[in-house]
Amino acid sequence: MFLSEFTVPLVIFYIVGFGLISGRPVFDDFLEGAAQGMKTVVGILPTLTGLMAAVGILRASGLLDALAGVIKTPAAWLHIPAPLVPVILVRMVSSSAATGLILDIFREYGPDSLIGIMASVMMGSTETIFYTMSVYFMSAGIRRTRWTLPGALLATACGIAASIFLAEMTV
Repeated sequence: MFLSEFTVPLVIFYIVGFGLISGRPVFDDFLEGAAQGMKTVVGILPTLTGLMAAVGILRASGLLDALAGVIKTPAAWLHIPAPLVPVILVRMVSSSAATGLILDIFREYGPDSLIGIMASVMMGSTETIFYTMSVYFMSAGIRRTRWTLPGALLATACGIAASIFLAEMTV
């Protein structure tokens, strides 16, 4: 506990001390970095707004539930419970929307249920693929993603499989 309380102040003092010893204008570097960060936020804001609007529209229109209904039969063959299908679909786009769906699962089934454990492990072992790709590639100016999306989808599939396997092993 002692170490965790003093880590952040220690790092800040280290950075400021290193800057002062090496003769760097630490505050000017900070202001320059903050200005670049604001430019990055302004550059990716339209993408973030579009993603959040798309998730809201999917949930409100019922399309997400319809798509989950189509996918739930093949998902059942893979031992994926039907309530997790919308979480899997939304998780690739928005972590906060997936968290909202998981809270609904917790209310209905409980956090210690098999589905609750699967959802919890899945949130920790998967990533918001499209959000992350849009933010990082947009801020870096990368247009060609090459193998990033197939690799990310494969990693997400492995994370989903691991979460289901691990949750079934614990219950």
